[in-house]
Amino acid sequence: MAFPTGSTTPQSDAADCKFTDTSSRVFECKLVEGLTFSNGHKLDAAAVQYSIERIRTIDAKGGPNGMLGSLGKIDTVGDRTVVFRLNKSDATFPFILATPAMSLVDPAEYPADKLRTDGKVMGSGPYVLDSYSERKEAELTKNPSYKGFADRKNGGVTIKYFDDSEAMVGALRKKEIDATYRGLTAAEVVALQEDKPENKGLQIVESTGADIRYLVFNTQNKSVAKLPVRKAIAQLVDRDELVSKVYQGTAEPLYSMVPKGIAGHTTKFFDRFGSPSEEKAKKILRNAGITEPVELDFWYTTDRYGSSTAAEFTELKRQLEESGLFKVTLHGKPWKEFQAGYQNGEYPVFGRGWFPDFPDPDNFVAPFVGKENVLGTPYESPRITNELLPKSRRDSDRGTVTDEFVEAQEIMVQDVRLLPLWQGKLYIAAGEDIGGGERALDPQTVMQMWELSRRASW
Repeated sequence: MAFPTGSTTPQSDAADCKFTDTSSRVFECKLVEGLTFSNGHKLDAAAVQYSIERIRTIDAKGGPNGMLGSLGKIDTVGDRTVVFRLNKSDATFPFILATPAMSLVDPAEYPADKLRTDGKVMGSGPYVLDSYSERKEAELTKNPSYKGFADRKNGGVTIKYFDDSEAMVGALRKKEIDATYRGLTAAEVVALQEDKPENKGLQIVESTGADIRYLVFNTQNKSVAKLPVRKAIAQLVDRDELVSKVYQGTAEPLYSMVPKGIAGHTTKFFDRFGSPSEEKAKKILRNAGITEPVELDFWYTTDRYGSSTAAEFTELKRQLEESGLFKVTLHGKPWKEFQAGYQNGEYPVFGRGWFPDFPDPDNFVAPFVGKENVLGTPYESPRITNELLPKSRRDSDRGTVTDEFVEAQEIMVQDVRLLPLWQGKLYIAAGEDIGGGERALDPQTVMQMWELSRRASW
């Protein structure tokens, strides 16, 4: 399963897949005949079963197994048929199978109970990873055995990694790279759109984004364990000022975890807290007997979401401290260290971004709630996890599940365990000789690199 260019509905790719019952509990896939991995090994039903069972066995903290809660067992029939038997109705299961996290792996190359550690990759997708140097470069070439629907418009792609966006833009202007994706600061987007000599030969492609930014409160930490503290923060944060100062029109305020453009979007945080108010925030704290400034530690990643993240957290610190109600200390870490820290519950308050696994409201709620979630901070809400989500998953018409997600977000506003901040727009900056940028972003905000090509002439 995968998302074709421009579609928000997953389609069969390596197999013909469909629900074979009326309750969305039996999902059957018949593989395309003659499939192989890029090393020539057979890609059969047993390999599919192995790949998904491996995710469940490893059960990485904050990993993709969290999406497989509805999967009961996997059966195979011969070499080409796989039957996923769900333990409850789940109309989102095709969306889950279409995510990159469910990519199939060769049983001969990947251990069943642990991660691969040699830095190599073997798969069945449009490209083969020829080489990889951590934080430097990855070389991709066409996979000659690929049989999916991606129409590769280039012979291969080199991915270069940069420590900051300034270096990335510099490389683009020097024609050392052909295109950029993610990580541009707002100032850089605005500058690249201006009619200036240094932008000659460059283009900017803009697309509506489903990516969001939000704060996470770890209530196991005493500094934010009290609900009034979290409510006071929600009462003070000025999203309009944040996106204006830091993101200069390249983002917009977000008042629910489900962003605009996705069924179930609301403005629940604005409905509850209204405009930012020091007076209201002070009253919330005083009514709880909190009279001294609350000391907080805010953590963020320095290299995952672009160079603007530090400025964003500096602005959040300013907003909270100017009220006189909080004293905020900021901490930044590279993504690898940052991720390990929040998954171990080390941070009382931290910033995260979310690029959806699939374009459905379920994917903006389910990953963040429950005892096991992607944030490493248990958020148990039985009404959401045991009632609202199961009810919504019985309906294969995903445009009709609004009521369940509106109520779920009302609960999330009451709890203030998560605080949505803004919703982004997507930009690709590229040389004017590069085509396909407008088609290269899929509903998961993953770049479909096979859509990019170099124009031979004008």
